[in-house]
Amino acid sequence: ADPMGIVVATAVAGAVEQVGMPEGRIPLAQAVTYLASAPKSNASYLAVDAALKDVEEKKIGGVPLHLRNAPAKGMADLGYGRGYKYPHDFPGGQAEQEYLPPELAGAQYYRPKDIGFEKTIQERLVARLSKAAPPGKCKKKS
Repeated sequence: ADPMGIVVATAVAGAVEQVGMPEGRIPLAQAVTYLASAPKSNASYLAVDAALKDVEEKKIGGVPLHLRNAPAKGMADLGYGRGYKYPHDFPGGQAEQEYLPPELAGAQYYRPKDIGFEKTIQERLVARLSKAAPPGKCKKKS
């Protein structure tokens, strides 16, 4: 539930590689105490496994057309990129549009716990979902 855990772990691995032992024991000890005291969550692990299961077990179409790049005119004529909403052009950097294929529209894989930084992520998702279009639909820009 602390996304900085991976940052700490990889930083310490680099530090130990650079300074060697026995000095490397100091950043290792700091990382161990940080990680041991951090709130724990397997929400990301469960999310990726659930998404992989859907990909393996369900007949899923391709990436929605509005998310596809159209580097050639023919692709644009087929609808590639049509209706795409560039998130950076919207308040909060979030555009209301479906990112999943129609077969998975509305699916929710990541379910953050109410602890650690995941609580903040959960609040962001709840705020976003309260403004979102119904599953599988994109709100049209007026």
